[in-house]
Amino acid sequence: MTTTATTAVFTFDTSHHALWAEDVAGERSVPVEVIAAPPESGSKCDLALRTLRARADELESAFQEEGIEFRRWG
Repeated sequence: MTTTATTAVFTFDTSHHALWAEDVAGERSVPVEVIAAPPESGSKCDLALRTLRARADELESAFQEEGIEFRRWG
């Protein structure tokens, strides 16, 4: 899951939101990888989640349902 053409990155303002998002992804069986937030993303938190672009919309909806604050980057 390393090619930017096939992946999407979610950034967060707090590590709490990043780890919560990782849990939500696991509960929904959406594969994610915890990565360092890209410096150019301007994220306040150093953690980010990378997932398959094909599952990104599903994950974005899940975060919104749960009330997780995030930005989809890239």
